[in-house]
Amino acid sequence: MAKKKVAKEEEAQVGHLGDFGSAISALCEEKGISKEKVVETIEAALAAAYKKDYGKKGQNIKAVFNDKTGSADYFLVKEVVDETTREFVQDTEEGEEAPVAYISDEDSAGERLPRYNVERDLTVEEAKAIKKGAAVGDVIEIELEKHQDYGRVAAQTAKQVIIQRIREAERDSMFEEYKNREGEIIGGVVQRVEGRNVFIDLGKSVGVLFPSEQAPNENYRIGQRLKVYLAKVEAGSKGPGITLSRIHGEMVRRLFELEVPEIFAGTVEIKSIAREAGERTKLAVFSGEEGIDPIGSCVGQKGTRVQAVIDELGGEKIDIILWNADIAKFIAAALSPAKVLKVEVNEETKEASVSVPDNQLSLAIGKRGQNVRLAAKLTGWKIDILGIKPTGEVVAVEDVAEEVAKTEEVSAE
Repeated sequence: MAKKKVAKEEEAQVGHLGDFGSAISALCEEKGISKEKVVETIEAALAAAYKKDYGKKGQNIKAVFNDKTGSADYFLVKEVVDETTREFVQDTEEGEEAPVAYISDEDSAGERLPRYNVERDLTVEEAKAIKKGAAVGDVIEIELEKHQDYGRVAAQTAKQVIIQRIREAERDSMFEEYKNREGEIIGGVVQRVEGRNVFIDLGKSVGVLFPSEQAPNENYRIGQRLKVYLAKVEAGSKGPGITLSRIHGEMVRRLFELEVPEIFAGTVEIKSIAREAGERTKLAVFSGEEGIDPIGSCVGQKGTRVQAVIDELGGEKIDIILWNADIAKFIAAALSPAKVLKVEVNEETKEASVSVPDNQLSLAIGKRGQNVRLAAKLTGWKIDILGIKPTGEVVAVEDVAEEVAKTEEVSAE
């Protein structure tokens, strides 16, 4: 009967330890932290609990946890010291927290030394009795008696240590994960809206879409799924501070990388982007490989690729332009859909004077000057538009303003 009882206890213990190992693995997977970090946390908690119930004030106790057996060994950690590293005082009480004192040695004048503490320090003679060849600065670990039972206060201490360390490890893990994804597009779900700030659930963490990063024509509702640009990740006390964006120019680049395999593979390159979020984006593309049409690749069959990006951006218009090393040709293309007659450039000031037919003037300038403004941003040049009548007469500045006003009136209607 006694043998059967022992066998059952051993079987139960094996089952318990197996459950403990599974619990550690599950915790690692759930929190996204390494097994080593969890074991380190358990060791810190066990050491704190041991010191609470069985240790003394001033002791440095170390726990070594075996995640396979579920058992732990405990050690009292002491440092080997002498008169050059500690001040020896006759009336030091056992376990006393050592105050700081000055010594007047010629080589260490004015240096602060801690007072010798019997609970965490060993003299060279004492250390050699434990370990042959021990020298000043060595760390000696003295094995302590094992204990399985802990009081309520010690158990509570261990629990607090584990909770705190796991939270810290989880925050560090999340920060590293999202920090490495800065500049990427990530999917999320609108969790809540507070004032004008929109909080997006990204899976393991929550990011915030500030009003300044929201497209003017978009409305957000709880439960809505959308793609966001990971603009910035900062470390925070409650987790990583994740700033999201829906207006960043690079968001358009990332969306095209998702939709156009040629861009993702690098055969088609996006040279520059100019964006006014919610209204219009100009994209300059180029391919150095023969037989590849960069604009056609981005547009896709029947416009499916570019339409997918437009839909994700809430109907924002997208102009795809062929990049050219010849700045005059590039500027002419950037002013599309207007037809350009002539481009005169000044390399020193990076200014360009562009002539267009007078009936193309309002088209070249765009509504509220948007077309020429985006073209200037796309090329990095200052652009002046001149309207030319069939007679060769240059349209006056007042007439240009009038043409823009007419464009706006037509758009409003």
